[in-house]
Amino acid sequence: MANQEIENKLSELFRTWSGTDLNTITELPSSGSYRRYYRICSKSTSVIGAFNNDIRENQAFFTFTKHFFRNKLNVPEIYKIADDQQIYLLQDLGNTTLFGWLTEKRKEESFSSSIIETYKKVISALPLFQIKYSKDLDYSVCYPRAMFDKQSMLWDLSYFKYYFLKLSQIAFDEQKLEDDFQTLSNYLLQTDCNNFLYRDFQSRNIMLFNNTPYFIDYQGGRKGALQYDIASLLYDAKADIPQETKNMLLDFYMDTVSQYINIDRKKFSELYYGYVLIRIMQALGAYGFRGFYEKKEHFLQSIPYALDNLKWLLNNTSLPINIPTLKNLLEKLTLSEKLYNLGKHENKLTVAINSFSFKKGMPDDNSGNGGGFVFDCRALNNPGRYDELKQLTGKDKEVIEFLQREPEIYEFMNHVYGLVDKTIENYISRKFSHLMISFGCTGGQHRSVFCANMLYEHINQKFKIKTTLTHRELNNIKA
Repeated sequence: MANQEIENKLSELFRTWSGTDLNTITELPSSGSYRRYYRICSKSTSVIGAFNNDIRENQAFFTFTKHFFRNKLNVPEIYKIADDQQIYLLQDLGNTTLFGWLTEKRKEESFSSSIIETYKKVISALPLFQIKYSKDLDYSVCYPRAMFDKQSMLWDLSYFKYYFLKLSQIAFDEQKLEDDFQTLSNYLLQTDCNNFLYRDFQSRNIMLFNNTPYFIDYQGGRKGALQYDIASLLYDAKADIPQETKNMLLDFYMDTVSQYINIDRKKFSELYYGYVLIRIMQALGAYGFRGFYEKKEHFLQSIPYALDNLKWLLNNTSLPINIPTLKNLLEKLTLSEKLYNLGKHENKLTVAINSFSFKKGMPDDNSGNGGGFVFDCRALNNPGRYDELKQLTGKDKEVIEFLQREPEIYEFMNHVYGLVDKTIENYISRKFSHLMISFGCTGGQHRSVFCANMLYEHINQKFKIKTTLTHRELNNIKA
């Protein structure tokens, strides 16, 4: 379905649900799926509109969400579903994922006690999904399978084989590898596989809304082992949790689970590392598909982190099964300079972000390439009109809080993100070296500075490239 048709249908659904006209509809940046999300705003409310043409996947999401919401778990409320079940409206949980919040926090501090406490809040909620409120869940809607069983495991292992191993040009004996896949999957099925498996329980699928964790993207859920989801969270590649913290949080998780069911901690931990292994391989398959096959370079940036997790696993754990071909291949991956260089490749692209005053002319292009983007911030509400803010800048807390209360800021910046992200991806693939992006306002002091800072943080979170930030009128350069 074309974008304009999606927006028209979402707009009509919003009017039917709210009884009012919308002011704006803005597509949000895409993630690792083919679902498309939009922020829809009216004068009084903001909701998320979603489009997905996979109706069976949608039905799983609707069923799970209604069940979890009814049991007061922190999931987005579904406001309205279209008759065709391809588009629907959800509660707007803002823009802050656990991963984004973690990235910002770690710029100022290590994996601190405040970060650990947030992870404990997330982990405390996990058994509510898996155990407490899973007994009367309708598993008949699970898609594509009702259980993370042997078939599901073999699908993930084949995904790893075809989209990572083969695209990495790693040589192997396919039959011997398949034999080891059989052995590994048989071993993993020794544990209880009758609890709810969230399937993609990782930091990008957890929102921090009003300082509280909320949970999204569980439409792939099914019955499975408890170990898989906690492995997904703690070995989430780019979250890069220190190993000692992983161990402590695993103990905390087992303590929490023990409030609901009895577990053999030794047996649980042994099988846990088997699930860590299959989850890492599934993730590498995804990075290979998105990075090698779809040429989305930022997915390749996760590969070194996943390989580091794999290296630790191989050096510090031992599964009680014989999988020699698989183990040998995994060791080769962790020794591959080619793979590390692919993921850690320093792109030649430098993005130069500027704020400036239109009264003093356009910023100089020191690269000599010309072009780029110039965004006019003068249509945004001007803090400089208010006496208490007039002498401050877009870097000051009072101005930041003022602008953060303006809904139009997010509409404006979402358009900026959409344009800039696509351009950066294109420039990286074409090996371009410079892109200049400038934000102008009347004095170059408030709005342009704030917007330039927002884009700087967005790019640094999403792309592994050099980014410079210059506030010309403030005579302050950050690199």
